[in-house]
Amino acid sequence: MSEQLLLVSLPSSAAPSGGDPQTQLDKWLAENLTIPHQEFAHFDIPSFKIGTLDNLVQQSEELAKYDGQLESIASKAADIINSLYDSENQIKAAKVIDNRYTSADYLKHFQWNSSKYRVDKSIGELVDLITKEVFSLDNDVRTSYNSYSTAKSNLSAVDRKQTGNLSVRSLHDVVKREHFVLESEYLRTVLVAVPKASTKEFLASYETLVPMVVPRSAGVIAEDSEYVLYNVTLFQKYVSQFVAKLRDHKWSPREFKYSDTLVADLRKEQAVASETERKLWGEVVRLSKAAYADIVKGWAHIKALRVFVESVLRYGLPPNFLTSIFVVPSGRLEKIEKILIEKFGYLGGNAFEKDTRGRLKGDSDLHEYGALVEADYKPFVLYVLPAV
Repeated sequence: MSEQLLLVSLPSSAAPSGGDPQTQLDKWLAENLTIPHQEFAHFDIPSFKIGTLDNLVQQSEELAKYDGQLESIASKAADIINSLYDSENQIKAAKVIDNRYTSADYLKHFQWNSSKYRVDKSIGELVDLITKEVFSLDNDVRTSYNSYSTAKSNLSAVDRKQTGNLSVRSLHDVVKREHFVLESEYLRTVLVAVPKASTKEFLASYETLVPMVVPRSAGVIAEDSEYVLYNVTLFQKYVSQFVAKLRDHKWSPREFKYSDTLVADLRKEQAVASETERKLWGEVVRLSKAAYADIVKGWAHIKALRVFVESVLRYGLPPNFLTSIFVVPSGRLEKIEKILIEKFGYLGGNAFEKDTRGRLKGDSDLHEYGALVEADYKPFVLYVLPAV
């Protein structure tokens, strides 16, 4: 399972008293979630231009949609990189952001890029700018990868022609001009791959399979561990009948009309396919590495906008909230969410009421609230981020 991060936004008033709110919140989280304090980081979000409440609600819906789309695009970009390399070390080296960060480290060290995405623009303008950039990168990467995949498939098909026995493999590197009767109006050369166990039967009978087979014309062109490849000359009018008789005897006729140009082209085919595959691999590697970093950055910026909008809708104006991001220890996500709801559930109002002892109403295992813990809704802003 890939690494996950938890991003939580809480109103400043929710932080324990005793000092800087962000520091106190991180301290409480570290102690109560039993995660080392140094694992927590502040997800830096500036203050954006806020329009009307209706605008915020609409932007909340749009950001939820774009957040999911950009996360999926980032994941697909990572999958493409994974498919291009053979070793984990190569994959890790390719998925580096700003020459030093993994996606998880970038998210933990996130800072809004104000020079690229100016905060004097409206939220709608920023969303439009970021998403268009990411969608364009995604299209470029997919187009490049599809071209590479086609070239790779072509190379595999060419390589398959070079393998197998004489009954199936390409013959361009086996036959020569002298193996064929060429430029004859009446005669035609037929190639046939005969299992080694049947060669005596073939030599004894091929001349009588159909009329007008040139006597003693069968010659050995090549052989492998399973088959012997023969050429046989006969009159053109009996070729189709001869081929049918070969198949009846379980011998394999090989369709091959010799020409110097065809043989030369087939010999070039492997080299051309290999060179094309190598060239397109290099192109998609360069593009996917650069695009992956920019896609992850774009997704992180959309996430920041979503956290901001959701926090304003949840906690009100002026914007005054705290953000913490940290890696979730394996298998601990559900427990961590329950602890957070136990502490901050009051932010959800009556649905998360506490009793006189400060505990959520219901039993101590939160069975009554289990469905809420699993649902999308939380009494505060909380997102699980995969490290793509």
